[in-house]
Amino acid sequence: MNPDYHTLIVGAGFSGIGAAIKLDGAGLSNYLVLEAGDGVGGTWHWNTYPGIAVDIPSFSYQYSFEQSPRWSRTYAPGRELKAYAEHCVDKYGIRSRIRFNTKVLSAEFDDEHDLWRVQIDPGVGAPPACGGELTARFLINASGVLTVPKLPDIDGVDSFAGTTMHTARWDHGRDLTGKRVAIIGTGASAVQVIPEIAPIVSHLTVFQRTPIWCFPKFDVPLPAPVRLAMRLPGSKVVQRLLSQVFVELTFSLAAQYFTVFPLAKRMRSAGLAYLRKQVTDPAVREQLTPRYAVGCKRPGFHNDYLATFNRDNVRLVTEPIDKITPAAVATTDGENHEIDVLVLATGFKVMDTDNVPTFAVAGSGGRSLSRFWDEHRLQAYEGVSVPGFPNMFSVFGPYGYVGSSYFALIETQTHHIVRCLKRARRDRATRVEVTEEANERYFAEMMRKRHRQIFWQDSCKLANSYYFDKNGDVPLRPATTLETYWRSRRFDLGDYRFTA
Repeated sequence: MNPDYHTLIVGAGFSGIGAAIKLDGAGLSNYLVLEAGDGVGGTWHWNTYPGIAVDIPSFSYQYSFEQSPRWSRTYAPGRELKAYAEHCVDKYGIRSRIRFNTKVLSAEFDDEHDLWRVQIDPGVGAPPACGGELTARFLINASGVLTVPKLPDIDGVDSFAGTTMHTARWDHGRDLTGKRVAIIGTGASAVQVIPEIAPIVSHLTVFQRTPIWCFPKFDVPLPAPVRLAMRLPGSKVVQRLLSQVFVELTFSLAAQYFTVFPLAKRMRSAGLAYLRKQVTDPAVREQLTPRYAVGCKRPGFHNDYLATFNRDNVRLVTEPIDKITPAAVATTDGENHEIDVLVLATGFKVMDTDNVPTFAVAGSGGRSLSRFWDEHRLQAYEGVSVPGFPNMFSVFGPYGYVGSSYFALIETQTHHIVRCLKRARRDRATRVEVTEEANERYFAEMMRKRHRQIFWQDSCKLANSYYFDKNGDVPLRPATTLETYWRSRRFDLGDYRFTA
């Protein structure tokens, strides 16, 4: 049986775009990209809240082979990342092979024909003929993890009579000027939203469960000489090299080699000093002081977040929320905080086994991927493949990401995937599956090396971090970016079975 496509790619964010570019480069152009939204960019398409920007320097947050000369700041705002995604799909001729407004519901492997049967929902308003089933020899999950908004488990959250919106689905038709606004959450999104909306609302109440470490951000406009240099090959190389070194030192090495390179211990002192400088009220400063070590959860980087709590119209509430009523947020101390707008800055389903990927997967013999992970913990060979799920690859799988630029992950993992697909083409193989022995060896290596990571400090138990899954694991790769780059090009293809 000939499938509809050689490869189906799920997601038209930067993972999916990068995978498509790599497939074209390898001459494997019979693919289709399935995208639930009506545009490309993934996170940067869906997230448009005020103040959204990248927290990795712009010089690193891009493909190495397609470096943009158009960044306006050292940390690009969200609209520029969205424009960069549009530029890439047009320059590399991908747009015509993207099917928008198409949500993948499930994928099931057909053992008899060595292919994937993918059930799709074309979305509201699309003709019924656009739905149904698509088949492909290979399946690439590029749906990402910052995809499905996580709603708070709070009694009455659906009963609020005013305006409710999640930061991941911001409603720009709602004017917050002069409104009483409550925001639940103080994570990475809230750090960016709060300083933007505080000056225009009549009152802003911030409900905090766990404070976040916040550090200053060297976010400045790029002057004309620097922007000119971004167009020169030699200068581009130097800029990117310096940016990569900075990211590697402050993210990958600091987190993955904490016991060898304890930079985070010094960052604690810097964080406390920054907090003292920014917040004038000692009581509020105490509420904003984290009780866990730097690095246990994702820190914030912003120049105005902490100082926003000095405003007369901003109140920080750390009393637990009891329930939400049609007109207010009620806390356990009996106080009702009356509001007009409720903003949920509660993040995404990141380490949930039923959300990685964002659709149900049944592998060989009908084996459920989410059940496999429930029973055996999150794991994947080199962060890409899982035994029992042939012909399926993930860009953002367990123990693949080291914490540096997401684009470094995309390029290493898609290189891994394309090596497998090129070998399958050479051998005329219709089935590619990682062996159980190779997967077990890799998982054992991850467990053996993780002791040096930052996440195993005792105080991390207080962090309420999405890095940790329900088993207490942190499925981030204890390695450097250079190591993942090397291994994506040198891993033994004998760790896979290629059969016709």
